[in-house]
Amino acid sequence: MKERYNIDMPLKLMYITNIVPVAEIAEQAGVDRIWVDLEYIGKEERQKGLNTVKSHHTLEDVSIIRKVVKKSELLVRVNPINEGSEEEINEVVMRGADIIMLPMFRTVKDVQTFLKFVNKRTKVILLIETPDAVDNLEEILKLEGIDEVHIGMNDLSLAYKKPFMFDLLAEGTIDKIVETIKKHNIPYGFGGIARLNYGLVPSEYIIREHYRLGSSLAILSRSFCNANTEKDIGVIRKVFIKGIQDIREEEKKASKLTKAQFEENRIKTKNMILDVDFNIRKAAENEKN
Repeated sequence: MKERYNIDMPLKLMYITNIVPVAEIAEQAGVDRIWVDLEYIGKEERQKGLNTVKSHHTLEDVSIIRKVVKKSELLVRVNPINEGSEEEINEVVMRGADIIMLPMFRTVKDVQTFLKFVNKRTKVILLIETPDAVDNLEEILKLEGIDEVHIGMNDLSLAYKKPFMFDLLAEGTIDKIVETIKKHNIPYGFGGIARLNYGLVPSEYIIREHYRLGSSLAILSRSFCNANTEKDIGVIRKVFIKGIQDIREEEKKASKLTKAQFEENRIKTKNMILDVDFNIRKAAENEKN
């Protein structure tokens, strides 16, 4: 696999929505993948009480978004492997998904079952969200038919009992997972990015970390544009057009950084993450007292 240093390989940007005008705007603005999210099994329990995004998309949304998405790929996240997985996956294929994502897998068998049900009818992407998946990753990635891997930092950080999802980046966990994936020559990505200058850690630092690590994929986070709360389509259009342009410009800069500059950015990013982590822990302690 080519290193990302000084190579112009823009990130594939993904955005979660089942709102038709928003999907159309995102595609026009240059979002590479429009993401319909069917996952609900176990999600409420895992993220109970947390300020996280819980989609309530349906199979019908897959068909609806398929009709309006022409240039971008249609990505569908299904539920973790369960007794209804084969039927759900067949429906998603029939309704026109280009890529199917498997969340919350833990074992080689989970992924084998998923690949069997998809049966090469679409591209597949594995979403690493459990410590078991990390522990079993070497064996899992030996399976044939895995097109991409994404590291889901939100649920994975919860599983590791981290207060801030980017703790996994600061402590080197993401680096270790990436090294395992690289050995199998499979494209990968991690986490999400906000608009430039937004987020607890400004997104330009995170973009440079994507380039340092050779990442190919990134989710546009709720901090990029929360279309569930922003109802003004004109505002949403401006956010997407300007936001994507800014990200692409920042990527051009990142693609020209030297290894020394990447290392400098890594250290700055780590320190910012540790500051956020400290403040979160301090706030939690104050609440208890």
